[in-house]
Amino acid sequence: MVILQKKVAGLNENALQRFLSRARRAAGLKGAVNVLVTGSAGVRSLNRQFRGLNKPTDVLSFPSLLLASQAGRKRPAVAGEIAICGEIAAQNAARLGHRAAEEVKILALHGILHLAGFDHERDNGQMARKELKLRQQLKLPVALIERTQPAMRESSRKATRSEVLARTRRQT
Repeated sequence: MVILQKKVAGLNENALQRFLSRARRAAGLKGAVNVLVTGSAGVRSLNRQFRGLNKPTDVLSFPSLLLASQAGRKRPAVAGEIAICGEIAAQNAARLGHRAAEEVKILALHGILHLAGFDHERDNGQMARKELKLRQQLKLPVALIERTQPAMRESSRKATRSEVLARTRRQT
């Protein structure tokens, strides 16, 4: 389920739901993902309530442990929930030179990876490498972790140059 409490230019609930399905499959995440795109006050409230931090942030992930039984098998009913700050997404997009709708998708991908068990603060770059690979596969601009880690930014620039060269070769 997708709830757009905060409207984002170029994005609607159906488009985000389609992206979530593709991103979940690419990340190997089982179960549904619920996404709330809200304003700074909403994300600040969630951040304060669940993390003890009284400030807004761009994305929060809440993994679920609920299981549903279907034909005698257990499977994840809901993998978790993601809250995205539409205002911060728009600011990031303007600063980085891409569309706000793309930024929401980047943040959703980041949240999906957290729901899949990745933790960039403790995994020695495993999540960053996965996010870079999926970002390229899903045709998204610079991913969240790449912005904050110098080695990943360099890797991203190399990948982008490679992508440009490949496109140039195909066109000739």
